[in-house]
Amino acid sequence: MAKNKKEIQYDSQYPSVEDLRAKAKKRIPRFAFEYLDGGCNEDINLYKNTSEIRDVELLPYYLTAHTESKMKTELFGHIYDAPFGIAPVGLQGLMWPNSPEILAKAAFEHNIPFILSTVTTSSIERISELTEGRAWFQLYHPSETSVRDDILKRAEAAGCPVLVILCDVPTFGFRPRDIRNGLAMPPKMSINNILQILGKPQWAYNTLLHGQPNFETLRPYMPKNLNLRQLGKFMDQTFSGRLNEERIKPIRDMWKGKLVLKGVANEADAEKAVGLGLDGIIVSNHGGRQLDAGESTIKPLTRIANGYGDKIKVMMDSGLRSGPDIARTMASGAEFTFMGRSFMYGVAALGKQGGNHTISLLKTQLQQVMEQICCEDVKDFPKHLISKS
Repeated sequence: MAKNKKEIQYDSQYPSVEDLRAKAKKRIPRFAFEYLDGGCNEDINLYKNTSEIRDVELLPYYLTAHTESKMKTELFGHIYDAPFGIAPVGLQGLMWPNSPEILAKAAFEHNIPFILSTVTTSSIERISELTEGRAWFQLYHPSETSVRDDILKRAEAAGCPVLVILCDVPTFGFRPRDIRNGLAMPPKMSINNILQILGKPQWAYNTLLHGQPNFETLRPYMPKNLNLRQLGKFMDQTFSGRLNEERIKPIRDMWKGKLVLKGVANEADAEKAVGLGLDGIIVSNHGGRQLDAGESTIKPLTRIANGYGDKIKVMMDSGLRSGPDIARTMASGAEFTFMGRSFMYGVAALGKQGGNHTISLLKTQLQQVMEQICCEDVKDFPKHLISKS
């Protein structure tokens, strides 16, 4: 058991995210695991994300004077204890009951950011309560201006310091496993799914305890007693995922906090984000769940960071699974990183302890890399990048 300091404690039975993934696969129904684990189409970009991050190599300096390696990172006026946070994930309560609350609480206690998705299973207000108003909020763009404005007012009233707007879901990704499992739109529950639930009694018990997962943030806008088919129709009618400059401008005018665009995958969109007065961008391909034929995240990150890192905060998610992955991404130009699946594996594997365990594990791994390569501050990671040119 690691005990660098009180909050850095993880279960030594699961010393990697891959261990957590294997445990999660055993604990939750197959349809829930495949929803979490899978990408789109043939999963090519899902695997490229991680493998191409791991092509990045770091240079250690062994004879350089070294005093201390510090992970603390300033971002949007707040000093976080580490340069990584918890990315927004939809339908978290499907994968493990109460998981957004577990993760939000752990993120708050570890002083890292938690981003709540519009389409996850806890409300803006509940997550704000758990994090004392520190959680970020990610907006899926609603079709109706009145719904958009009301959600933004709720996020502001909840104290959310950062609003993340999503640009990489103009259409829902084609995900064969979800289609087979009945988790496409409209969703349906099959006999196979019911049998899978019966085979995972702990998941089933916790689901009964916390109730069927619902889109809690969207509850005020949903007709009562929707069946699954009606839910699919509601989601299709309520959201219009394709963003453009004209849709972003009124959000920028309304939102007084920091505004971040998530899903940026090229320099042209980064340029537009700067021109619109946004405060940050998250280079992302939605974890390989939207476009199988695109680039992995690390490739556009390097170009975007080189071209726009002095004009806007450049962050990245998609493909990171370890402390060394965080280090590689920071060395490639990201100022901050986010992970989604890694934390969901942790909660699905370990329940209430999963958030604390996964954050502690990643902090420990990242600290070791920093000390090994003689990197005293996260801002210095680029000095350790071994260029492939």
